[in-house]
Amino acid sequence: MSVTQTTQPAQAPQPAQGTRVAAYAAPAAKAPLERTTITRRPVGDHDVLIDIKYSGICHSDIHQARDGWGEGIYPMVPGHEIAGVVSEVGAAVTGFSVGDRVGVGCFVDSCRVCEYCLRGQEQYCAEGMTGTYNALDRNGEPTYGGYSTHLVVDEKYTVRIPDGLALDVAAPLLCAGITLYSPLKHWQAGPGKKVAVVGLGGLGHIGVKIAHALGAEVTVLSQTLRKKEDGLKLGASHFYATADKATFEELAGRFDLILSTVSAPLGLDAYLGLLKVDGALVNVGAPEEPVALNLFSVINGRRTLAGSMIGGIAETQEMLDFCAEHGLGAEIELIGADRINEAYERVLASDVRYRFVIDASTI
Repeated sequence: MSVTQTTQPAQAPQPAQGTRVAAYAAPAAKAPLERTTITRRPVGDHDVLIDIKYSGICHSDIHQARDGWGEGIYPMVPGHEIAGVVSEVGAAVTGFSVGDRVGVGCFVDSCRVCEYCLRGQEQYCAEGMTGTYNALDRNGEPTYGGYSTHLVVDEKYTVRIPDGLALDVAAPLLCAGITLYSPLKHWQAGPGKKVAVVGLGGLGHIGVKIAHALGAEVTVLSQTLRKKEDGLKLGASHFYATADKATFEELAGRFDLILSTVSAPLGLDAYLGLLKVDGALVNVGAPEEPVALNLFSVINGRRTLAGSMIGGIAETQEMLDFCAEHGLGAEIELIGADRINEAYERVLASDVRYRFVIDASTI
């Protein structure tokens, strides 16, 4: 998940000249995306130029392109699940070379000096991280995301995609993968822990894979049993329909950790009742509407209601290495750029199994 970030303090301006590249952008809130051109900044000393090969479509792209999380910056080029190949490096770049397989996730800069940046939690930067798109960079210029052919980014905010991961199935890991990996690690999912994943969609299916690979006993909580066969194949041991009220009676007090991946408001009290004493319900999906809570749902059982937002650069690299080691990639439907608007509608209708990925060669 990604959210619109605050503007960063201005530094010395970049040179005005840049490179024009093809992209797909929303010209205004709720308007269909259309092909256009944007200007990428010149490659600075610490920058890498990435030839984008694939860009995942995240539900947060839809939220932001349609002003679901607040007023956006237009024209908006979404995309923060970016996989590609380095085609140029700046004079001072030390971590990457031309030809390297790389990725960029939900942010492309941060203050670099606050306590959170210094401990590798740049996503919680005290001054606000700079979003890969729908944000203003440290020079006050709008950022544009991965629905384009090329990206210029500082090497510090670039990660390496291991050879064991195909670029197309790796792209969604740059948001969806780290969004699930980070809370699973933080709340110590592993052998002996019972983990439930709410929703088997673009986020949830990756959460099931990672939790299973970590050694946890995984249960999927979905509205219906329609995706049960998929859930079990992905690594879940159990699958329950939340539309059945008996589910909440049967599973009361069952789980150490519940991860909610859905963008619709949940009945939090009911889900908190599924936790053991000291269990945690962690939200990684972000509904546009407020949610209600009876505080006795957390007081009883010393339960925790929490949230988690992506991960830092080092943890994102750790996640990619973990996924490569365990052969984990996203389940994708590869599309041409001319189908982006159709894909948005299908995401809203839950009609994808399980992540759309744009072939950037079609842009």
